Amino acid sequence: MFDNLSDKLNSVFKQLKGHGKLSEKNIQDGLKEVRLALLEADVHYKVVKKFVADIRDRAVGQEVMASLTPGQQLVKIVNEELTRLMGSQSEDLNLSGEKPVSIMLVGLQGSGKTTTAGKLSILLRKQGRKPYLVPADVYRPAAIDQLKKLGDQLSLPVFPSTPEMDPVDICAEARIRAQQEGADTLILDTAGRLHVDTELMMELCRIRDRLKPSDILLVADAMTGQDAVNIATAFNDAIQINGVVLTKMDGDARGGAAISIKSVIDKPIKFIGVGEKLSDFEVFHPDRMASRILGMGDVLTMIEKAQSVVDAKQAEALEKKLRKNEFTLEDFRDQMMQIRKMGSLTDLIQMIPGVSQNKQFKDLQVDDKELGRVVAIINSMTPQERRKHALINGNRRKRIATGSGTSVQDVNQLLKNYDHVLKIMKKFNKGGAKKFARNFSSFR
Repeated sequence: MFDNLSDKLNSVFKQLKGHGKLSEKNIQDGLKEVRLALLEADVHYKVVKKFVADIRDRAVGQEVMASLTPGQQLVKIVNEELTRLMGSQSEDLNLSGEKPVSIMLVGLQGSGKTTTAGKLSILLRKQGRKPYLVPADVYRPAAIDQLKKLGDQLSLPVFPSTPEMDPVDICAEARIRAQQEGADTLILDTAGRLHVDTELMMELCRIRDRLKPSDILLVADAMTGQDAVNIATAFNDAIQINGVVLTKMDGDARGGAAISIKSVIDKPIKFIGVGEKLSDFEVFHPDRMASRILGMGDVLTMIEKAQSVVDAKQAEALEKKLRKNEFTLEDFRDQMMQIRKMGSLTDLIQMIPGVSQNKQFKDLQVDDKELGRVVAIINSMTPQERRKHALINGNRRKRIATGSGTSVQDVNQLLKNYDHVLKIMKKFNKGGAKKFARNFSSFR
């Protein structure tokens, strides 16, 4: 989403770094370009004005002018100010109060509330909670059916709403039912409209006053840019929201909403939707988002994604196999499947620091279907072939290719890549790992 903004900011910083010692004029010229880049990214003009003024105040002082690396110091200041603008730190859900607590999702029609209800329930279940889904949008029958299907898919209880029921009664009765079934968190999927109107706000206020939710989250479409900020302002003025969920953050919009919302309404972005899958849901970390915007990557989110799919016992067993040089094609397949669970490979690569600034990797698009082909090829092998790949001769390669719906060249490429991985692992087992660690530590 922030590709264009990242490119323009990095271009400005590159020019400033080339000056060595910075003058006040260099900084002023650079900040003009920063201002234009932010406005083009659809950041609110009042937010841009204050942001640039704050950077200017810090940049023309001793902090930058007296620095040995003024260009890098300026980047550091922009990173800090950008982080502060988006909220400085992540904000947790408020789950305090008498159980079951209620989380109320509000927003315009089509913003992604129902899907967000499913995504949020997965997150809560990982935290050990027992969510209960409540379809309170009676004006669009498909919304009730959609949430019921999500509940079935996720094996979660869903209140049996019908279009004839009153939304406030639905939420009140759902709380009683949830308590009886031992659930501790209600997720209220409320109605939306195509635009903000008085009737919608009155209904939401009635639900809020009756249920007294611990958290009211506005679900807003990040693709709408500046409109998302205006919508957030309208909802906050009417019902006092506690936070924002920005959906479709994986799109190609300019992303100004993510930078503007906290500053305009003084309410944090708590979560972001980064894809269509139910697992494509992240806690919003302002510091990590600032790093992504400035092309510095996001290693912490990458590590968290890995930790969420890696089983500790399996990892320990794999480590023992690696030390004994017993890494088989079955192990290779299992690792590919775990990587696929982490999300899009293209997105994962962009989280590596410096990649977005590298011309070779900047526009790299990795075909996620390639992992599926790898898994299919290995699954077409016999158990013996997976354990001893040296057995795979020409005839066996043809059979494997036919069985997996791929070509012999695809099978050859997989075996070549696997051999390459084995060679690297052997080097590590012969002391390469210690050498790598020594080299790595010298860069820290």
